[in-house]
Amino acid sequence: MKENQNQKKLVNQSYVGMWVTEDGYIRHNLLPNGRYDEARGRKESAYTGRYSMEGNHIYYVDDTGFTADGEFRDDVLYHAGMILYREKN
Repeated sequence: MKENQNQKKLVNQSYVGMWVTEDGYIRHNLLPNGRYDEARGRKESAYTGRYSMEGNHIYYVDDTGFTADGEFRDDVLYHAGMILYREKN
């Protein structure tokens, strides 16, 4: 699916970047163009797709059509029973 200007407007830039589980196994890279790339363990790009934001809620649609969602609270991402933290550089 082609990304358009409306989709890009839905991306909240404050959430862009890498989000990781405490053990580092799951890594969500939220890109500024409304795309994401999820790595699991040694498997890079295990899931890829697009995301959009509504307030502090994130909605994912992977490239196969699977959907999921999550919520940001206090700079922590809660998604599908996982807790992801902003990666510190």
